[in-house]
Amino acid sequence: MTIRCLMLAALAATAAPMAIAAAPAGPARHLEPIDLFALETAADPQISPDGSRIAYVRRSNDIMADRARTTIWLVDAKTGAQTPLVATGSANSQPRWSPDGRRLAYVAAAEGGPAQLYVRWMDGGETARITTLPTAPSAIAWSPDGRQIAYLLPVAGEAPKLGQAPPKPEGAKWADPLQVISAVTYRRDGQGYLKAAFDHLFVVPADGGAPRQLTFGEHNDTGPLSWSPDGRTILISSNRRPDWEREPQDSEVFAVDVAAATMRALTDRRGPDRSPVFSPDGRQIAFTGYDDRNLGYQNGGLYVMPATGGAPRLLTGSLDRSVSNPVWAADGRSVAVQYEDRAAVKVARIGLDGAVRPVTDALVQSDLDRPYAGGSFTMARDGTVAFTGGTALRPADVSIVRAGQPPRRLTTLNEALLAPKVLGPVRKLAVTAADGRAIDAWLVTPPDAPAGRRHPLILEIHGGPYSAYGPSFSTDDQLYAAAGYAVLYVNPRGSTSYGEQFANLIQNAYPGDDYGDLMAAVDAAIADGAADPDNLFVTGGSGGGVLTAWIVGKTDRFKAAATQKPVIDWASFVLTADNTAFFARYWFGKMPWEDPQGYWARSPLSLVGNVKTPTMVVVGAEDYRTPVSEAEQYYAALQLRGVPTTLVKVPGASHGGIAARPSQSAAKASAILAWFDRYRQQPKN
Repeated sequence: MTIRCLMLAALAATAAPMAIAAAPAGPARHLEPIDLFALETAADPQISPDGSRIAYVRRSNDIMADRARTTIWLVDAKTGAQTPLVATGSANSQPRWSPDGRRLAYVAAAEGGPAQLYVRWMDGGETARITTLPTAPSAIAWSPDGRQIAYLLPVAGEAPKLGQAPPKPEGAKWADPLQVISAVTYRRDGQGYLKAAFDHLFVVPADGGAPRQLTFGEHNDTGPLSWSPDGRTILISSNRRPDWEREPQDSEVFAVDVAAATMRALTDRRGPDRSPVFSPDGRQIAFTGYDDRNLGYQNGGLYVMPATGGAPRLLTGSLDRSVSNPVWAADGRSVAVQYEDRAAVKVARIGLDGAVRPVTDALVQSDLDRPYAGGSFTMARDGTVAFTGGTALRPADVSIVRAGQPPRRLTTLNEALLAPKVLGPVRKLAVTAADGRAIDAWLVTPPDAPAGRRHPLILEIHGGPYSAYGPSFSTDDQLYAAAGYAVLYVNPRGSTSYGEQFANLIQNAYPGDDYGDLMAAVDAAIADGAADPDNLFVTGGSGGGVLTAWIVGKTDRFKAAATQKPVIDWASFVLTADNTAFFARYWFGKMPWEDPQGYWARSPLSLVGNVKTPTMVVVGAEDYRTPVSEAEQYYAALQLRGVPTTLVKVPGASHGGIAARPSQSAAKASAILAWFDRYRQQPKN
């Protein structure tokens, strides 16, 4: 039975006894909420060393469990033929090739326990479980000789205690013990309240055996991990300052001696040094980082330095973009990186002379709800690049690009679902801000819309605020368009991918002139003829939720608004968010008690006395990034003022996971549409 039939059967079972559901006249032509269960995306494509095969994580959804399901598939790089490798279970991840390409390590959960490390012998198909761990390993990396696998694992520490409860009688049922918290960051979005544990480096024989811990202490080590060609050293990034909890942006590159389990710092500067990678000959190390200037946004540059440490040399000083994921070319003469450039996500080879040689600009993210810029890639020894590629009308598939050839899509995960449908077309919209700056924007119009017709317009604002939208597939936008709305999404000042100066136009001024950029985009959509000026609506999440609440405090031109997971009072936010050591320093420069008026002047709550626009408030019930209290106090303020409002909580959802479960993603979009429909006027044309 198909997913659609299952849903129709469920709806029929709950109908009134005498009601007879009308049979559909034919297949649905537009994207529907139920379709979210059928969509799939490709993620984490790992190309084999010889470039012949690609293992990737295939994300789908289980309609009965209402959860994402990840499996691992193998794609032939020439033919595109697919083979399932790990198709059981629901949490398979991190496929990683052995150096000779004959084995594949991966992480999978089986038998209801925590995820473990497995190795599959590709020739015969045999699989062995390598670890028995209390929690899932991460950042797995093969040794050059294929005999060991390194990984990171949380190591439990001792929870703080104060005093002691009296002795409990045998068989008594007492309350849980006191929860004593002494950490600066004591909860994290998506994880909840943190246990006393620190991520450390381990190695384990690739054919099974006892793991061995290599790093220790009350500090966290981070990946990715890189082995030296001789297998004696592993590179990690770690912040080992005594005050690391209050200085979260000051990590260094460390070399860990595998035999002695000792570590040595190779960098020493204020700022984050990350993603270190040995060159093929082991003589140099590439890594990313920057000299911290306490700015809200700073480009992460690509550096190289001798493997023994020493003064690093910046290779991307002329690029003015933030690079990530460094991968050495086999000849050691260049390093491949990815970066955002004017909303496109690119891969390029950076020569040791700083020359930038483009590889592809077609990367897209693997998430579905909103059109954020993103994606991932890996590179084979011959320079072939595998990446997540897609378009504004198709989610991420596995694609490859070889030297001198155009990119080629290998998978078509959603053609059976999307090919028969008419989606809302997406096109670029020219916008000029009040100060003359060009602002990138995109317009999604309803599918099958007659030419020349104006539509009610939803301004949909990205979060971050240091992030960017791009021409990527978005279920939210397509569902809004299928309901008859045009959707406008914009990269106002503060967005990434346009250089450090453009991003920092909102430094100590957010919200600010980004409001003007958004209004200029709305005016451009009206001038374009696509938007009905009497039917304007606005929504956005996180940073977009901030701007939504700011907008309705500044203007009454929108018929209704939906602010999602917003920050309403910056002072309460920086003291309750999950990264409190970061936000006050980098976004304000002062603590709330040092500049209360500065915090208040930028808080949407300061404008609530102006709000007349009916405004719905949406938040995940377990949001620890923009805590639930932010949304609730705005809802309360709107109620006290008599502004039409509704509070919508998404049960069990974190900030980052508010659209993780398909039913909640669909229901959230439906709730926003229902709210807007209350105030939508009939078009005049």
